[in-house]
Amino acid sequence: MIRKLQSKDRKEIEKIIYQIENFTDEEKSVALELIDEALNKPEQNYYNIFVYEEDGKILGYHCVGKRALTDGVFDLYWIVVAPFAQDKGIGKVLLEHCENFVKENKGRWLFAETSSKDSYIATRNFYMRNNYSIVTQIKDFYRVGDSLIVFGKYFKT
Repeated sequence: MIRKLQSKDRKEIEKIIYQIENFTDEEKSVALELIDEALNKPEQNYYNIFVYEEDGKILGYHCVGKRALTDGVFDLYWIVVAPFAQDKGIGKVLLEHCENFVKENKGRWLFAETSSKDSYIATRNFYMRNNYSIVTQIKDFYRVGDSLIVFGKYFKT
């Protein structure tokens, strides 16, 4: 089941975030900042966070929001699945939920940014398997040798 984030979810999501070895400490901190922003400012609508829950346990989440100054472009800020629950299709279900959210909100584009590091090859393959294309790359974006890769999917409106 996928549902909107609730305050009671924070601790469990924090555990999941800290289990993801690919994430740097800074990335983990930023992920939690977005969760706290969504929880502490319920009136905001730029960080829309949904959790995947099964048998009362959170196994993943996604965070999506409309890009400022656009009339139909959204960013997938985070899509995270607990390490013990990966390779079970949960990421795909979360991504489909995210895409439906974008379409329901009259979105044309959904962008997802990721790293060019070898440790992110599974992430890049995930987007490719789900019909995303690389819309741009910026060399040495995060640091020398770690480029930004932006995946996108266009939805006909």
